[in-house]
Amino acid sequence: MRKEWNNYFLDLASLVSTRSTCDRLHVGAVIVKDRNIISTGYNGSPSGSPHCDEVGHEMENGSCVRTIHAEQNAIVQAAKHGHSICGADLYITHSPCYNCAKLIITAGIKRVFCKQKFRSSKGIDLLEESSVYFEVLN
Repeated sequence: MRKEWNNYFLDLASLVSTRSTCDRLHVGAVIVKDRNIISTGYNGSPSGSPHCDEVGHEMENGSCVRTIHAEQNAIVQAAKHGHSICGADLYITHSPCYNCAKLIITAGIKRVFCKQKFRSSKGIDLLEESSVYFEVLN
């Protein structure tokens, strides 16, 4: 049976998450526009910086701050390569944090799909308040 588009792109986000270099949680993101993949991202250190799986975590208030979140990485990669993501869809393995939700909204992403909710729902609440469609797919 042929896979439905949303599940196809969400499976790709899971595959992208296998590149993550922070072993606390492997997260992957795929930005799609008109069924074309624009950008991908996973959580890991900034380019050229040491990775958590090499030197350990940099913890502040219970979170690792060494890593860039998958959503942030995907948005930055699109910008770096000159691809507009305004009106695009975002597929992520875990729901976005509050700061990532702010970037998603500001970037003009219109729909967010994820595999599972992660910790606080504050990011989801902000997306919905800003009329960004959000859905957890199973």
